[in-house]
Amino acid sequence: MSATDSIFIGIDLAWGPRNPSGGAVIRDGRLIAIRGDLTSLASIVDFVGEHLDAETGAVVAVDAPLRVPNATGIRPCERALNSDWARYQAGAHPANRNLLARSGSVRGERLVALLEQNLRFSEATSIPKRSPDRLICEIYPHPAHVILFGLDKTLKYKRGPVQTRREALLQYQQHLRSLREAKPSIKKTKDLLVRTDVLSLRGRALKAYEDQLDALSCAYIGYYLWWHGPRRARTYGTLADGHIIVPLTPEMAKRMRG
Repeated sequence: MSATDSIFIGIDLAWGPRNPSGGAVIRDGRLIAIRGDLTSLASIVDFVGEHLDAETGAVVAVDAPLRVPNATGIRPCERALNSDWARYQAGAHPANRNLLARSGSVRGERLVALLEQNLRFSEATSIPKRSPDRLICEIYPHPAHVILFGLDKTLKYKRGPVQTRREALLQYQQHLRSLREAKPSIKKTKDLLVRTDVLSLRGRALKAYEDQLDALSCAYIGYYLWWHGPRRARTYGTLADGHIIVPLTPEMAKRMRG
């Protein structure tokens, strides 16, 4: 199969509606759309829908909790993931309904429901190799960065002094750009990753750019999972209690065993 057989959409979903979400689309091995200003769930569903067609499958990979049955504490998938990834500073934050459902519902759950109802997606805990279906899954970029970029620790672009974040984003740009040579590869990222001057960004513009890079990571993770199938992935948790899929390379599997 070729890279034309599916569409890969990454969503860096904000936990609340006041903060923008990021979106990215990979098709035919190329980045074809990038956004850092998606706000309502309706705008996200529209973004997904405008990049689909009737004949082509799709994977929507979301960085946000998609199923949260627990009122307090931490989901089993996060606990299991943290046991593997805390040593790389890539553990997940606790997700529970007290934190996420203050407005009455969990955004990730609502997004899944809208994609299922309006665009015929199904939530999946694994992505079959070269699947023709429309699937939505929960992923977490930080372990994926350690795996795909060969890092010892996660990149520190989320918090800290602005200059520290900018320096980490420069590294992030370079690592994402290196995916031109990966398998699968991604092209047409020069405008986003080379022509954007991170050092000139501040405030909302800096945060929006961070969201765009995370959305691209999400889209690529979905692409990787589809390309290689479940043998190159690890799923934490279950559909009922919440799940997180992490891509896995043979090199990383050896590191974890050692």
